[in-house]
Amino acid sequence: MAMELQLDSMADSIGVSVAVLRFLLCFVATIPFSFFWRFVPGRLPKHFYSAAVGVFLSYLSFGFSSNLHFLVPMFLGYASMVVYRPRCGIITFFFGFGYLIGCHVYYMSGDAWKEGGIDATGALMVLTLKVISCSINYNDGMLKEEGLRDAQKKNRLIELPSVVEYIGFCLCCGSHFAGPVFEMKDYLDWTEGKGIWKFEAKGPKPPSPYGATIRALLQAGFCMGLYLNLVPYFPLSKFTDPSYHEWGFWKKLGYQYMSGQTARWKYYFIWSISEASIIISGLGFSGWTDSSPPKPRWDRAKNVDILGVELAKSAVVIPAVWNIQVSTWLRHYVYERLIQSGKKPGFLQLLATQTVSAIWHGLYPGYIIFFVQSALMIAGSRVIYRWQQAAPPTIKNVLVFSNFAFTILVLSYSCVGFMVLSLHETLASYGSVYFIGTVLPVVIILLSKVIKPGKPARSKPRKEE
Repeated sequence: MAMELQLDSMADSIGVSVAVLRFLLCFVATIPFSFFWRFVPGRLPKHFYSAAVGVFLSYLSFGFSSNLHFLVPMFLGYASMVVYRPRCGIITFFFGFGYLIGCHVYYMSGDAWKEGGIDATGALMVLTLKVISCSINYNDGMLKEEGLRDAQKKNRLIELPSVVEYIGFCLCCGSHFAGPVFEMKDYLDWTEGKGIWKFEAKGPKPPSPYGATIRALLQAGFCMGLYLNLVPYFPLSKFTDPSYHEWGFWKKLGYQYMSGQTARWKYYFIWSISEASIIISGLGFSGWTDSSPPKPRWDRAKNVDILGVELAKSAVVIPAVWNIQVSTWLRHYVYERLIQSGKKPGFLQLLATQTVSAIWHGLYPGYIIFFVQSALMIAGSRVIYRWQQAAPPTIKNVLVFSNFAFTILVLSYSCVGFMVLSLHETLASYGSVYFIGTVLPVVIILLSKVIKPGKPARSKPRKEE
């Protein structure tokens, strides 16, 4: 009772609900729990520790009944690997997504997140991707290496993981709260000290994670501070306020840009905390640089490149700098697997991948419209890039800036749907700026059928004197 009163007062003081505060406390607690993982002796105890910490933090954050939802995709995934290996990947994919969609519909989680609440659905989203990737990689373990892509060769599982390995992977020290998504093969190598985590007595020493962890924590603090300062000035409720629709065109576009950027700082904070947790455990280590002396890289935990997003010169690069690990998952397990042998990927593969991403987030119209918009944005940006590559230097610089401006405008416009979620609010906000973020990429894509770029312009070789 005393604990609940303390949580109530703390939640009131920072302006969040008790449920959100409880989640944040458990989420931040993943950092010390991940740190102590380093001192657990032996392979099997490490798996038990990973699983136990995940279960414990999930219980404190979401309660017992909510955590029962985690068991469903975990059981379905493991059962499919045991019973029918040749099709376990596709079975887990459809049943896992089916159950996730059911939870999205039942809990209407998007409304809760929009209003500042929280439930276990977000963690279930991350968990669903992990169980699907594990099943698909176990399925790939049956195939011959010839014809497999590099990612398939690297991540394929020859043997069935044990139950404790599987649970440890799924709930690893609370990493299912907000990601990042990582592979079972990497988890096993990390736990067993294999691959890049194998450090010989005479070889390089294990890299220190503390500097990278502190950097991630400082970044998290900066992002949260900026978010808390900006959010009172750019509330989402403004999009339904009559005064918004009285503004001029450019002021509305400016507000769309600032509201989208404000919301992004919240995600930057969350991903910076999860990055710190994975780094300090050692799992975030991804190898050494080629510099002399070599320096450790911690890219496995990285989920966002903030400057890469905010200063993106092309929409094409955004999936590589925003929600990086989920974008990588979508590329490996959806986009690349839809490409027919001997053929190049096209707009349909891109649209299908963005549709899967939309369904993963939830069946709100705003999500679906946003990801369709994203496909149009990326396709339009690719056209500008092709024109840019074929243009002479004087025009090329103009097209480079045009691609940058196009990306900012269409991304800011599209983000509104992701934030407000409802069909009415999304269409109203888009209509308030004459649907420019939809019309512009469609026009550019259609123009590409008429204005076809030639071969890239090249400077003439100098004659020898």
